[in-house]
Amino acid sequence: MLRYIIVGLDGSSESRAAAEWAAREADLRGLSLRLVHVWEPVAQPMAQAPLLGTQTLKHWSEQVPRGAAEGLAARHPGVDVSAIRLNGVPGDVLVDVARDAELLVLGSRGLSGLGGFMIGSVGQAVIARTETPVVLVRSGEQAADEHAMDPAGIPSAATRFRPVLLGLDTRSPDDTVVAFAFEEAARRDTSLRVLHAWTPPPYTLHGLSDHVSVRDELAREYAADLSEALRPWREKYPAVEVIEASRAGSAADQLVSSSRYASLVVVGRRTRRSPLGVHIGPVAHAVLHHAVVPVAVVAHG
Repeated sequence: MLRYIIVGLDGSSESRAAAEWAAREADLRGLSLRLVHVWEPVAQPMAQAPLLGTQTLKHWSEQVPRGAAEGLAARHPGVDVSAIRLNGVPGDVLVDVARDAELLVLGSRGLSGLGGFMIGSVGQAVIARTETPVVLVRSGEQAADEHAMDPAGIPSAATRFRPVLLGLDTRSPDDTVVAFAFEEAARRDTSLRVLHAWTPPPYTLHGLSDHVSVRDELAREYAADLSEALRPWREKYPAVEVIEASRAGSAADQLVSSSRYASLVVVGRRTRRSPLGVHIGPVAHAVLHHAVVPVAVVAHG
């Protein structure tokens, strides 16, 4: 069975950055890469309107995936790259084609001055509806951004990958999410930093001595829970260095803060439907908007 990674491509700088990231990931995984450009038909007069000189919208939409595939194949000779153009509503089409893919990669604009993502309606709809892992890549993302600085303090793709960062809820750790993070760390030959955030009881926030001791005891218990949750995974992936961090506070805030030292952030998304329909979840939503590195959202039951 053909195994591949899909990237949504629309010709924007963010989708080009996503395609480059997807090509690097396909090389790491030994998979092929499929570029999908979704053409949403427009009224005939608009389709024939001049765009970029003599080109029409339709002609441009045909050239985008073809040119991108040729460029990616030249820059990543070890990856089999193909491109297809499909008609329809982008969100619906991407969810449909992602069903048979190992991974779906999308681009997103960076928020000027804030360092996070600006997720469009298509990206949010796709992430909320697909059960395939989705990686969001910010415009301007470079290969060197995922690696440690070289000895001279210069970004370089020749150095070791920065750690993969996993946000883990020890109350209900999901094997699908944890396995994804360990696999990403293993194929990058880097460490996995696992962050668990917990909320201290309100009465421990006043600094009274007996409340401090209660808080310390809770911290030890949560740290022990994290170690126990990761014990079988350490045994399964002995080559992956695991760095545990159990901290009091907001999970979203801590993941966003720690993302600046990571190559990839991994978060889970429950697939259960709420009365209001499908949603991404508050932690994943916050991380997607404010993390400064690519974010993988892994759906789980």
